Amino acid sequence: MALDLEQLRAERDLTKDVLRELEVETRRLDAEVKNLRQREVQTKREIDALNSLIDIAESRVQSAVQPET
Repeated sequence: MALDLEQLRAERDLTKDVLRELEVETRRLDAEVKNLRQREVQTKREIDALNSLIDIAESRVQSAVQPET
């Protein structure tokens, strides 16, 4: 059984097209992951800032409750 050269070329071209589509999808997903990571970092910073504000508020409350000796 001989290999049909035109059929092989057509399959190769189709496979190249699929590869290009996968590369585009990969770039899109990479950008989405980058955005999600940036949101994650921003959220962690917000949590840290809120924790600091809570710590400050708690220390002020404790200072007001415990008079200096």
